[in-house]
Amino acid sequence: MNYIYYLDLFGSSVFAVSGAILATRKNMDVFGVIVVGFVTAIGGGTLRDVLIGRTPVFWLSDKNYIILILIVSLLTFSFATKILRVKNVLRMADAIGLGTFTIIGIKIGLDGGLSNFFAIIMGMMTAAFGGVIRDVLCRETPLILNREIYATASLAGGIVFFLMQGVALPENITITISISTIIAIRVVSLKFDWNLPKKEPHDRDFSHNNVRLSDE
Repeated sequence: MNYIYYLDLFGSSVFAVSGAILATRKNMDVFGVIVVGFVTAIGGGTLRDVLIGRTPVFWLSDKNYIILILIVSLLTFSFATKILRVKNVLRMADAIGLGTFTIIGIKIGLDGGLSNFFAIIMGMMTAAFGGVIRDVLCRETPLILNREIYATASLAGGIVFFLMQGVALPENITITISISTIIAIRVVSLKFDWNLPKKEPHDRDFSHNNVRLSDE
């Protein structure tokens, strides 16, 4: 069992926590919490494996993922009251999962024969897709569609990963620095409220409450 495997288990557990927390906030029962925890943890990796033809997908060939996600989701549900007292716990869990899954997705993409460019895209998809499913199930606007620094942090970490490879450092150090970069960008952007540019509607016909798709 190598470093990437343990990171993948860690990332799955962290994303399971983020899914279970949001499901708990939405007053779902224990089954709903487990379902949301599962799809958040495995969604991005499943899409990644399907796209690159890596079958069976990772969690179907290793029961450790299922067991870990189930335990983490149940623990989160059981201690939800205490967990939710921690400030920004959902965003912190999401940031850690984002960083971890981005680099794992890049590594697996490279192992699958992808170019650096498409490996970065695969890393972003691995990191973001589980959260998209989570947010849709919980009736939230997916973070990747908001103006927050989210996918951008993933992209930056992917670039750092390939830059670090040129320095010829040990792979584990390169991976750790790249993951830390993504987490740091995400956390700092939240702290200082950094956002991507967004076009503010000036005409009432284009406001979110009165969108006109075609001329009448």
